[in-house]
Amino acid sequence: MARIRRQEKRLWQELLGGILGLGGVFCLGIFWYWYVEGWSLTEAAYMTMITLATVGFSEVRPLDDRSRLFTMVLILLGIISIGYIVNRFTEAIIQGYFQERIRERQKRRLIESFQDHYIICGYGRMGHQVALEFAAEKIPFVIVDSDPESVSEAQHDGHMAVQGDATLDDCLLDVRIDRAACLVAALPSDAENLYTVLSAKTLNPQLRTIARANNQEAVLKLKRAGADAVVSPYITGGRRLAAAALRPRVMDFVDGIITGVNRSLYLDEFLLSSNSGGCVGQTLSDTNLRALSGALVLAIRREDGTLIGGPTGDTRLMEGDLLICMGTAEQLRTLRHLLGGTRPSGRWSKA
Repeated sequence: MARIRRQEKRLWQELLGGILGLGGVFCLGIFWYWYVEGWSLTEAAYMTMITLATVGFSEVRPLDDRSRLFTMVLILLGIISIGYIVNRFTEAIIQGYFQERIRERQKRRLIESFQDHYIICGYGRMGHQVALEFAAEKIPFVIVDSDPESVSEAQHDGHMAVQGDATLDDCLLDVRIDRAACLVAALPSDAENLYTVLSAKTLNPQLRTIARANNQEAVLKLKRAGADAVVSPYITGGRRLAAAALRPRVMDFVDGIITGVNRSLYLDEFLLSSNSGGCVGQTLSDTNLRALSGALVLAIRREDGTLIGGPTGDTRLMEGDLLICMGTAEQLRTLRHLLGGTRPSGRWSKA
């Protein structure tokens, strides 16, 4: 978006310069014919107009050699000025400026319609993978990156992307952070991620923020800045490598239900509220969720952060509970319908 605005500003500055130049040539012609030749202002303006327009009409009055020489110079200046203006318009059309402007307006209208969407800041290797996962889940999201090549790559991949500095409030407001559900700060610099989280939390205190960190110190600073979750590729990658070495089959299963587009089983989350089909206050066996949907409740996180792994049928469900469930896509859709469509939108409280 910033690049489009710069192009628009440059185009209008060049067009304004060309128009002012043409106006100056027009005034010069009027002044000459009126002051030097002694014609009336109407005659001077008419002579200047037909000269600059090169329509081929005859002179208003006979011209001597000096006046004919000036008229030739006036024609040349007029052709240069008009040619410059036409060239600016032609360049804008050839480069697709107007088409790009229309696409930007369409993109802007689409972003304005977003509600509870996700924002990915940075389209590097990590941001690229996050976008793939979001696309696989059919989650509405928009990518913000300051690098034009990264933005072009994201758009080529079929994602909604805008060019801008995610550390600036104006850029985050452009992608409607006030109505977003979650922000993922995947910028290469810890400082940039820190500024992005601070700006995001200031503009939308209820926003869930996920940040990337390159070292343990950055993890602590990002959490102090308000990040709800911080992921270090090196720490997490090391843990996954160790787990894959020690429990390879378990990791294959976990990877298969967490990521990928060809999954048969999925993990999902459901937040219980007073509208959750009367489940609040009942035991897990009384709700009969497993029999009705086929999905399995793996864990329950209470509103105070207490995690209940492998809940039994006697576990009582409470308002604000977060159910972590596993099942096929159809089973999870059925469960979501039974629970009143209460999948968390991203505005969780920190556990």
